[in-house]
Amino acid sequence: MYDIVFISYKEPNAEENWKSLKERFPTAQRVHGVKGIHLAHVQAARKSLTKMFWVVDGDARITSDFDFRYTVEDYDLDAVHVCQSMNPINGLVYGYGGVKLLPRDLTLQMDLTKTDMTTSISDKFNVIERLSNVTAFNTDEFNTWKSAFRECVKLASRTIDRQDDNETENRLRVWTTVGDYQPYGEYAIKGAIAGKEYGLSNKDNPLALKMINNFDWLEEQFAKDFSYK
Repeated sequence: MYDIVFISYKEPNAEENWKSLKERFPTAQRVHGVKGIHLAHVQAARKSLTKMFWVVDGDARITSDFDFRYTVEDYDLDAVHVCQSMNPINGLVYGYGGVKLLPRDLTLQMDLTKTDMTTSISDKFNVIERLSNVTAFNTDEFNTWKSAFRECVKLASRTIDRQDDNETENRLRVWTTVGDYQPYGEYAIKGAIAGKEYGLSNKDNPLALKMINNFDWLEEQFAKDFSYK
């Protein structure tokens, strides 16, 4: 098995998810509280002793039948591999929030200037057709809004390499319209709409797009969106 590293920052359900992961996979390690998504993944790579390592996000609730048993062929050791995840609000199933298998050395050398962390590591990207987790980001108003906002900025601005336009448009439609009846669903939809607008407005402005990785800035945008203080 490859090393497993759990990355958490301020997710309200991180402790619960970490405990559950650790009970099932005792060798799992953790990176907590590192500011900046890219830097947190670099720290995770430093903890790993295997050529590839698994990354589990702090809001990921691993499915009962996912066991991290996956072997990469030599020709794919320089690729990013992403499992599928279930969105608890709108039901979308794709790589958003899914467990990732990353090449250690390339992660240590990743391009820190790119908006999307996953595609800043390698130009090779493979989808693992297995459901790994539920991305339980709908834990409170801000975290729900933030997650939807960030994802829809990336979708709308086309910052994710090799996006399929039809697939992207469908995902944006679902993010911005479906699930208001779910817990914190209205915050997800409002964040998705704001993220889509921001992504379209700043698609040619790399500095503006990088702001979605600044959680202090995201809190300010949330406050503006809801006139919340």
